[in-house]
Amino acid sequence: MQWKRITAVAATVMLAVAACGSPSASNKSGGSDEGNLGGAQVKATDATAKGPAPELEGAKKGGTITILSDVTPDTFDPTNIYYTDGNQIAKLYMRALTQYKLDPKTQKPTLVPDLAEDLGTKSADGLSWTFKLKQGIKYDDGTPVKAADYAYAIKRSFAHDLYDQGPAYQLQFFKDGDKYKGPYGANGADYAGVETPDEKTLIIHLRKKFDDLPFYAAFPLFTPIPQAADTKKEYELKPKSTGPYKLASLTPGSELKLVKNEHWDPNTDPVRYQYVDGFNFKFAQDTIKVQRQVLASSGVDANALNYSNLDASLLNEVKDQSQIIKGDSPCVITFSMDTRKIPLDVRKLIAKAYPMDDWRKVAGLTPDTAVPASTYLPPAVPGYEKYELPGLTGKGKGAQDPAIAEEVKNKLKELGKSNFELSWYYSNDDPITTQVNQLRTQTFEKAGFKVKAIGVPKAKIRTLIGNQNGPVNIGKAPGSWCSDWPSGTSWFPVLYKSDAIELGNSQGQLQDPKLDAEIDRVAALSPDEQLKEWPKIDKMIMQDYLPSVPLYYSASAFPVGKNIGHAVNDPTQGMPEFTSLYLKQP
Repeated sequence: MQWKRITAVAATVMLAVAACGSPSASNKSGGSDEGNLGGAQVKATDATAKGPAPELEGAKKGGTITILSDVTPDTFDPTNIYYTDGNQIAKLYMRALTQYKLDPKTQKPTLVPDLAEDLGTKSADGLSWTFKLKQGIKYDDGTPVKAADYAYAIKRSFAHDLYDQGPAYQLQFFKDGDKYKGPYGANGADYAGVETPDEKTLIIHLRKKFDDLPFYAAFPLFTPIPQAADTKKEYELKPKSTGPYKLASLTPGSELKLVKNEHWDPNTDPVRYQYVDGFNFKFAQDTIKVQRQVLASSGVDANALNYSNLDASLLNEVKDQSQIIKGDSPCVITFSMDTRKIPLDVRKLIAKAYPMDDWRKVAGLTPDTAVPASTYLPPAVPGYEKYELPGLTGKGKGAQDPAIAEEVKNKLKELGKSNFELSWYYSNDDPITTQVNQLRTQTFEKAGFKVKAIGVPKAKIRTLIGNQNGPVNIGKAPGSWCSDWPSGTSWFPVLYKSDAIELGNSQGQLQDPKLDAEIDRVAALSPDEQLKEWPKIDKMIMQDYLPSVPLYYSASAFPVGKNIGHAVNDPTQGMPEFTSLYLKQP
């Protein structure tokens, strides 16, 4: 999953990731060492969970919560959502086959049935999964959800030319996923990978084993969509709602308003609540300005929150620590490089020149939320093993040190790469982003590189960096990554195989058949065997390919208004858990 944060922290490059996260064994607040980032995550499940979700102590009904966001989701189409903020927002108005339920006290996540009655049943050969579907579910217009709607939504996800930002595991694992192109062309309705023998049953057929399918089924792409309602790219403007809220209005890039969905039945939903009357999301806001508003909590700002980590410059303005939502995040933030356009020797010099220490200061990062990274897999995910390669520790002055700048410049000359051009997009309407862009530009120019920084509005940057073949060589999505579920399977196959470029998920645009074969070998092992092998893959990719420079493991610290109740971190995505929020004084 791609991370939400692509402006202030990401600055000149895309420091983003967005798919679902993974369940964590604990929910300690982020700390200054890796051990405080959640420890080993576990695949906690409860196939027997039923609705309604138990009432929260002290919760009240009424009022509207405002989300003042400096970042801008690129889409609200369920098939195309793959950033953590898009996933978390969608949880308010869309339901999927499965979902993560947080313990009200510990926030420990457990995978539970959502629109399915169970977590699926695997066939003896592991190549089919059968889900029993809940009956009586309605859309926000009162029309019934049909079994065929689930099948159609899955078929729709194969139209990856239209929905090129969405998750793509189905293209890799589902039957004929490498051939089927979605429901819109000739014979599009005929797809052998999914069937609905009756209104109570959904069967998914695979071309290779995918034991993590129940976790994948929590993504918005598994929300039902009636074929008659599908308006392709326009569908995001008025998607069918099955959750406690529905869209009242959407101004792309600017504002989203949600109101109550009267056809949502809490008795069928073990996860969500409907305490407030609605949510008003305001995007593309000034980071420090809105965070200061939330901390002050004057008037209506007491009913607001911001889901970006608190900027370091505002730490002294925090008078009440309960206004900061802290917790785990299953994400690693990196500086990505297009391996097709930048030779390995040059990528190593980019890593050497990167101004880690000064960048943290300018980007407003804090030790609690940005722990220096030396691996691709974060400490929270099973299979993580700590290692450090020279110059790849997430620390150091880089080319801000004159000696290192001269060393890099001389090495570029030896390679015949003097004035090698580095090009990237950055948000030119965000002050922190602009400052970070200036630092990176200055640092890399000191080291003998030529820099082409392309300023664009923050509302456009996710689309631009999502183009794997765009006209830049640094910062393409996903520059960073969050765990889709607690397994290396949600990292290495989807990020580093050759087909990840076409699927839109490639970190560094790697293309190497030998690496593909090695990743496939490990993915075919049992989960216990994978735990021993993924760390070797991690180190091999870092050492032999270096598609990106690891910067930090992230944790959460979000500012929240004083009148908001049950403000907790969702460790599956490193985001506030929106569905359980209420106002203390509506």
